[in-house]
Amino acid sequence: MAKLIKNIDLYTGYKHMPDAYMRFTDTIEEVGYMADFTARADDEVIDEATGQLVVPGFIDVHKHGGYGLDTMDGDPDKLNEMVNKMVTEGITSLFPTTMTQSPENIERALKTIDQVAKTNPVIQGIHLEGPFINKVFMGAQPEKYIIDPNTELLKKWYALSGERIRLVTYAPENGGLPDFEAFMLQHHIVPSIGHSNATREQLRHSRATHITHLYNAQRPLHHREPGVTGHGMLEESITGELIADGFHVVPDMLQLAFKVKGAQRLDLVTDSMRAEGLGNGESELGGQKVIVKDKQARLENGHLAGSVLAYDDAFANIQRFTSADISDAVQMSSVNQAREFGLTQKGDLSASKDADFNIFNQDMQLQATYSLGRRFAREN
Repeated sequence: MAKLIKNIDLYTGYKHMPDAYMRFTDTIEEVGYMADFTARADDEVIDEATGQLVVPGFIDVHKHGGYGLDTMDGDPDKLNEMVNKMVTEGITSLFPTTMTQSPENIERALKTIDQVAKTNPVIQGIHLEGPFINKVFMGAQPEKYIIDPNTELLKKWYALSGERIRLVTYAPENGGLPDFEAFMLQHHIVPSIGHSNATREQLRHSRATHITHLYNAQRPLHHREPGVTGHGMLEESITGELIADGFHVVPDMLQLAFKVKGAQRLDLVTDSMRAEGLGNGESELGGQKVIVKDKQARLENGHLAGSVLAYDDAFANIQRFTSADISDAVQMSSVNQAREFGLTQKGDLSASKDADFNIFNQDMQLQATYSLGRRFAREN
């Protein structure tokens, strides 16, 4: 028996279909316009979508934690709980993200993600953020564990992860570049510049195609030195992440990135940490005290410590803060990530793709998420 949603305002990822319908099980059977609709006896009609906005499920490739839980906890039950809670903010594909820690802690986290991913299909990869970064722009990453790029260590971690690492954040200026990047490219890992003090000239020699949280924790744009941010803006082949909470990047600079890069070369990410969803108070990141106030998470020294941003808020914010429309927001939250990371069953709503989608009301408030045809929603 197929489920059916009809009279929906559908954004497939490649086109806008007003007054449409979609049949699905765990995958999508068909989409079409209501003008061409024919009822079937075995249709199970889902009324909650009628008259609502339907978009592809979100793909977050940079998310450390939330709801009191963190990828680095290295606990299978907690990780599974964390992932399932993240689905309720619209995320149907997730790259649990590690951080700069001891090799032992990173290895425990990688093995745990691999274990959970075998039964939780929301996990579509791993983002290794650090420890191969620059101390000058370490942000909230603990300095004592920072090391230079190490190809042999990356090979070991790739194997321990069940070959699930898909994105690595590193500082290209710290050496070991040709072998390190070659290994990533040979194994379909996207090289990402981040927490880096590299100059534009240094980056001309890098094969990186991604920038971790554009603007944040990197050599900034300057009129005599483009830095990491300028490099990302200038290179059409590079995709930049954006944390659209209005704090990590103010709205005017979000608009600048959108105007320069366009929707096709930006990925919305949350970079959220353990305190997401818990409100104001004290939390923790990599053993460091974090204070959350007014939707901002900061270390005691004032540095931003990831975010407390939910993905459905990022989706709404990018439209509120920039000239992006719904189609652009869909491009930046689903289509680009599926293309960039080879997630061939994800990213758009067309026949045979996974039934991963979100239902929003006309006020851009998330009502429900379907992951492989299974319904998820926040508890009231």
